[in-house]
Amino acid sequence: MSRPTQPPTVSRFCPPQTIAMKRTFALLACTLFAACPWGPSAGAQEHGHHHHAAADSKPVEPPKVFLDKSPRVVAYQLKRLDNERLLLVPRETSDAKYIPVYTAILTRAGMSPQYREEAVEALAMLNQTAAVEVLLEALADVDTSDRQSRRTAGELSGLLLNQPTEQLQQHAEQLLAATESESDWLRRVGYAGLIVGGQADRAVGQAQRSRAALVDWLSAIRMVPAAEPRNAMRPKVVAQLDADSVDVRTAAIRALASIPADQDETFATIAPLVQQAELRAAAVSTALKVPLDQRDQAAAARLLATLVDYAEQTPAEDRTSDAFVDAMQLADQSMAAVTSEAAKAFRQRLRAVTVRVVRIKTVEEEMRYDTPYFAVEAGRPIQIILDNEDLMPHNLVLTKPGELKEVAQMGLAIGPAGGWQGKQYVPESDKVLQATSMVPAGAQQRLTFDAPDEPGEYPYVCTFPQHWQRMYGVMVVVEDLDAWLQNPVKPEDPIGSNRSFVQAWKVADLKDDLPDGLRGRTAEIGQRIFTEASCANCHKMHGQGGAVGPELTDVFKRWKGDSVAVLREILDPSHRIDPKYAMHVILTVDGRTLTGLVVAEDKDAVSLVENPEAKQPTVVPQDDIEEIVKTSKSMMPKALMDQYTQDEIFELLAYLQGATP
Repeated sequence: MSRPTQPPTVSRFCPPQTIAMKRTFALLACTLFAACPWGPSAGAQEHGHHHHAAADSKPVEPPKVFLDKSPRVVAYQLKRLDNERLLLVPRETSDAKYIPVYTAILTRAGMSPQYREEAVEALAMLNQTAAVEVLLEALADVDTSDRQSRRTAGELSGLLLNQPTEQLQQHAEQLLAATESESDWLRRVGYAGLIVGGQADRAVGQAQRSRAALVDWLSAIRMVPAAEPRNAMRPKVVAQLDADSVDVRTAAIRALASIPADQDETFATIAPLVQQAELRAAAVSTALKVPLDQRDQAAAARLLATLVDYAEQTPAEDRTSDAFVDAMQLADQSMAAVTSEAAKAFRQRLRAVTVRVVRIKTVEEEMRYDTPYFAVEAGRPIQIILDNEDLMPHNLVLTKPGELKEVAQMGLAIGPAGGWQGKQYVPESDKVLQATSMVPAGAQQRLTFDAPDEPGEYPYVCTFPQHWQRMYGVMVVVEDLDAWLQNPVKPEDPIGSNRSFVQAWKVADLKDDLPDGLRGRTAEIGQRIFTEASCANCHKMHGQGGAVGPELTDVFKRWKGDSVAVLREILDPSHRIDPKYAMHVILTVDGRTLTGLVVAEDKDAVSLVENPEAKQPTVVPQDDIEEIVKTSKSMMPKALMDQYTQDEIFELLAYLQGATP
């Protein structure tokens, strides 16, 4: 029997580890990653839950929905449908009776952007209104009380704030009205829309009504997509640092974190505010976001003394809080601003009250850690905190020098059954020094241990299959940490990559040079980039390569030669999801999480291909499945091409364009 896609409920028969997993699993239900979307997706071809691309699967019949009933009855019918079946409901822009269908698609959690965009366009046509008004109305109806709905509101806000500037200008009155909404999210979207629409002064004037309005305006600045209008707000934001309201000052401090201009001045301005208990958390958070090379050294030295005093005055029971950990991260980073001797004295004081902590975060949808390397002192206690801010589970495995790839390959062989300390994808090997479990989305795990006595470069890596090629870093063990911080040396890349960040590419950055930019390219260069960028791990060209995603030999033919559309699939892989390659997440009754493509299913078991290197599917008995969910994000991470130049991206596109099926 297929299980309907419903939010999981915690059963009193679940073991403790399953209950803990289910608390985060509901958050994963519609926001985890699906598969590589290299082909146009059609709602009419989607399959129902538990249906897949296996040869024996049968398409689900479109559900019968009676749209001629009362709005309440229609809403009830649509609410009972999961996302796949909702997309199978017939819809067209010639009859107003389809408005509820498009509205449900627009506001439903877990919908791919392509369907939201389709719904906005259809509702604007059916209601004879503009996209801005459609989106404002939709945002007014979204309940932002939980993480999933806030994600939906964020996606709708992004659609609104990326509307053409002239459209936002034309709807300034509606945006102004939104700033007085009962919904705090909608109020802030209203302010952000005014700023993007060239009405920044009007937004500031509106914000002067009250302290709460000032907080909304300051919070809205972080929502503005482009850096230039945020930079223009800087003087007005700085002025609010002298406000008589703690809430306003806190909001101003946090707003500065999103303004890239004059970050050296931002650091110098924010650092002294760490002394004030009511502003400390915001000031520390913003200071941490300022690049190290833009931090005034004198201000950093004074800040270090303040943070060490704070650590000594903090009660022991409060030294594990996230706010305290962030403050100690900032203190650690500030050690380089003083002499080695002074740093040793400060560090000795810190060692008396707390263990040294390094916080490592995952980057949402990019399959990487935010910390490429850090240094520790040989033999000293260290705590690593892995904060998983991505949409899927990850782990962190610390290995001996030079053993990253072998540990990752052994982890693949161990698989989800577990190895070292029963942890999934962690092999039983003396090459493994420390490891977390698979950390669910939105959760964290701490590793506390003594650093190795032998100096060297110790890699850390996510051992989930294929993640190791992007998701890794290095723990540098040194004899004298403070001496090293005076002259830090970047470690060797543990997999031998010599690439560095080029640009966070967007379709808009490149589309104007297409298709002309594809002329005169060399197939050999494009093929090399196809391999180097890991495309071949999941996709075939001319029958050679991985089988997780669709073959790309005919991708330009499928897209009818549209080079911009193919570029979007590379740079924005979650924009369209081919339902034949949708990824599923299975939670088992014993608390394991399995992800992969469902290739077969019957009343007894589900067969899941978990990764590109799997020799055969994992067979999961139906009786062992607590919940199974089809996801709506791409397995292909964003930012794959951020280490490549425009010419290299065009070489790859030209290679795909020149392939002959």
